[in-house]
Amino acid sequence: MIGAVMTDDNLHVLLRARPDPAVTAGLFEPVAAPMPTVGDGQFLVRVVWLSLEPAMRGWIAEAANYSKPVPLGTPMTGFTVGEVVESRHPDYPVGTVVQGRQGWRRYAVSDGSDIDRIVDPAVAPISTAVSVLGMNGATAYVGLVDVCQPKAGETVVVTTAAGAVGSMVGQIARRLGCRVVGVAGGPDKVRACREEFGYDAAIDYKATPDLGAALDQACPDGVDCFFDNVGAEQFDRVLERINVGARIAVCGTIGMPSFPLPTGPRPNRQLLIKRARMQGFIILDHYDRYASIIGRLTEWHRAEPFRWREDVTDGLENAGVALERLLAGRNAGKTLVRVGPDP
Repeated sequence: MIGAVMTDDNLHVLLRARPDPAVTAGLFEPVAAPMPTVGDGQFLVRVVWLSLEPAMRGWIAEAANYSKPVPLGTPMTGFTVGEVVESRHPDYPVGTVVQGRQGWRRYAVSDGSDIDRIVDPAVAPISTAVSVLGMNGATAYVGLVDVCQPKAGETVVVTTAAGAVGSMVGQIARRLGCRVVGVAGGPDKVRACREEFGYDAAIDYKATPDLGAALDQACPDGVDCFFDNVGAEQFDRVLERINVGARIAVCGTIGMPSFPLPTGPRPNRQLLIKRARMQGFIILDHYDRYASIIGRLTEWHRAEPFRWREDVTDGLENAGVALERLLAGRNAGKTLVRVGPDP
């Protein structure tokens, strides 16, 4: 099926330089791009939502970590939600909403290989396909359910607790019968943890002179599961309070520089004497289970809707500014760029 001829101007945002050391909006350049041509077995996606991630700091760094750096002079990588507006592919008719990896582009041609799933707009707003019912929800699920394996009645501590991933960890842990304690920065984020995301307790690390003492008060029985998005001092203070048999999921290190690798307190002794297990994980390693994980999250959402916040920036040309804000911790919820109107 071939849709209507597209007349909107296309736009790409290219990565022009590496962080030195900070990620700034000036690393990215919006450029006009020709409208792509759709061939047999292909379809044209109009990007509606672009997801921004803390991990993008590592994606564009000079040294590779778990993925090759985005090449200079090419469109920035990113997860997207979009609408099929022209199609020569039988599985993706015009009007289909898809979640994929079209990157920082207004329009992109696909053959389906960079599409993760078809999105049902009747389940939830389509922006959730890159948040609570997408990559962030799946990340929370893998780190908590698979790595931490929480049991009802255990205490779970989450750093960046009001963030796009952390807020989902808290909600899932509550559904599994755990006591959940969040660490977040600022009174609004702490309030959101308690009033919106269902945390039993939340600590404002920015306003707490002694984070260890605050953790002792919030976790009188110690810590059984620790979902860490930060590293650095927050990681050190929580690790000092883990119980025998604790499980620790390392999801991110936003509180630490990516390179060079920092030095600090070494966890070896604490892991040994508490017979604890610490595991880093990358959600991209679990893509073979992505559909089943999203299916489980969707079932939970239908039974009792998840809560979420969105921090929306309008215009693809402003994606670099939005990423800079995210990495500086000035966002409030899932950071999204509205590239175009919802279908």
